[in-house]
Amino acid sequence: MYRNHVMICGGTGCTSSGSDRIAAAFERELERHGLDSEVKVVRTGCFGLCALGPIVVIYPEGSFYSRVKEEHVEWIVTEHLLKGRPVRSLLFDETVDGERIKSLDQTGFYKKQKRVALRNCGVINPENIEEYIAFDGYAALGKALTEMTPDDVIQTVLDSGLRGRGGGGFPTGRKWQLACADRGKVKKFVCCNADEGDPGAFMDRSVLEGDPHAVIEAMAIAGYAIGADKGYVYVRAEYPIAVKRLQIAINQARDYGLLGEDIFGSGFNFDIEIKLGAGAFVCGEETALMTSIEGNRGEPRPRPPFPAKKGLFGRPTILNNVETYANIPQIILNGAEWFRSMGTENSPGTKVFALGGKIHNTGLVEVPMGTTLREIVEEIGGGIPDGKKFKAAQTGGPSGGCIPAELIDTPIDYDSLNKIGSMMGSGGLIVMDEDTCMVDIAKFFLEFTVDESCGKCTPCRVGTKRLLELLEKITSGNGTMRDLERIEELAEFVKNNSLCGLGQTAPNPVLSTLKYFREEYLAHIQDKRCPAGVCKALLVYKIDPDKCRGCTLCARNCPADAIMGSVRNPHSIDTNKCVKCGACMDTCRFGAISKG
Repeated sequence: MYRNHVMICGGTGCTSSGSDRIAAAFERELERHGLDSEVKVVRTGCFGLCALGPIVVIYPEGSFYSRVKEEHVEWIVTEHLLKGRPVRSLLFDETVDGERIKSLDQTGFYKKQKRVALRNCGVINPENIEEYIAFDGYAALGKALTEMTPDDVIQTVLDSGLRGRGGGGFPTGRKWQLACADRGKVKKFVCCNADEGDPGAFMDRSVLEGDPHAVIEAMAIAGYAIGADKGYVYVRAEYPIAVKRLQIAINQARDYGLLGEDIFGSGFNFDIEIKLGAGAFVCGEETALMTSIEGNRGEPRPRPPFPAKKGLFGRPTILNNVETYANIPQIILNGAEWFRSMGTENSPGTKVFALGGKIHNTGLVEVPMGTTLREIVEEIGGGIPDGKKFKAAQTGGPSGGCIPAELIDTPIDYDSLNKIGSMMGSGGLIVMDEDTCMVDIAKFFLEFTVDESCGKCTPCRVGTKRLLELLEKITSGNGTMRDLERIEELAEFVKNNSLCGLGQTAPNPVLSTLKYFREEYLAHIQDKRCPAGVCKALLVYKIDPDKCRGCTLCARNCPADAIMGSVRNPHSIDTNKCVKCGACMDTCRFGAISKG
């Protein structure tokens, strides 16, 4: 029995910042002070507040140490764990309230969150099945196999209103219902999409790193519901920590008889295998994913037939993403009404977002559906750094759209986002401030989809490339008004004629920025000016003669020798030589150089 638990984030972000070394340092110091039998060090999953990593939380107090370094460890051990005095200067500043230390759920980042999919992340050791079992792990599987029929399971998921958390939000129970025919007569499969290739998205990876058994349990429940005995988790090889912990969890579940033959003495057989992907974004599309599992190049197939009727190896198959599965055990244990008590009528439950971009609190958040964008950005995210103004947020990654500042009070749910030209996607949420060029943002996401297109269908292979060329023409200062018309026409064509979701949603960032930020496109075309000062070809650096002191610091730092003027006299910039690198503006001590 330990009196203290030192929980150290072992997610990818904190691991890359040295959390493994910090854990090893804690173990050394505890042994040196004779505390190793009283204090346990646990490498756990993501706490969510990634901007403050590496993170260490000490229980039972719940003291939250942020940005911990190896040299802090001895101090924490001797003061906090030996003498019982938390090191206040190292605690997350929001938890320190005068003489009182607040709990995490009282801080701005956590108090509006509701953790369901992330419930065990940061709480248990993901490599220890007994800790998962201690938090009701595999109780839902036991209940399903011993107290419910397969149809009862499907009906519970239907009644919960759970919608797929990986894209368009198709009802999960309906998908399972379509695949449940001929149980025991036809070979079937359960697949998990853990590919997650959106820029800035790391929700599914964090669940696999922090709570892999939840996914395994859910897939076994799904297998029982539709009559499948085999499951595949398709995860990109670029997630080594997630892959390692998932394999450990699968091995442990087999050892405990929770995977394999005759689970819980019910006669139900089910096992899971990991399939590694090479990082192709298109393999997030369900038919391309299945084609890749089969050993072929990951390309989408025409639908119908849909995977529920003819999927992996030509057999009925269901595919859900990691976050969708992470909700299933709790729905089975607590009931459909419990799940429906959160969120909105048409979008029940919670949603995990990877909050990134121009925001104070970068990290993972899980909130009830219907939480407004304002609450996420201003209260949970802590607002925009450096006093900048919120300009837009991109939801759904390359498949989504930009939400402008005037729509910041939009509730985040499937229907509300679709109505304004965006989508939920897997849950990436990129925040942009006033210094962001929306034309450049549209170009960035389109560059990504052009690179990731499998090339199988012409509308996507050629259409996205032509769209990108038009955007590059505009950002280089050569755009015309006719180009705007071409963009709109081509975007609609690509959207309506592409084979799979990658091509069908690729124009969304372009169409949404055109809809809400058209004036920026016009400024690029008509005024040959980038209002945000981002598009290099349209930049002009100027020196204010009233502010210039003639110190020559800018001239000495100019790599192109483009600054003219003598010592103690105002300088000017030769626009023919200027390479627009910004070195002059960065080094000017008097604020005399500006761009526009």
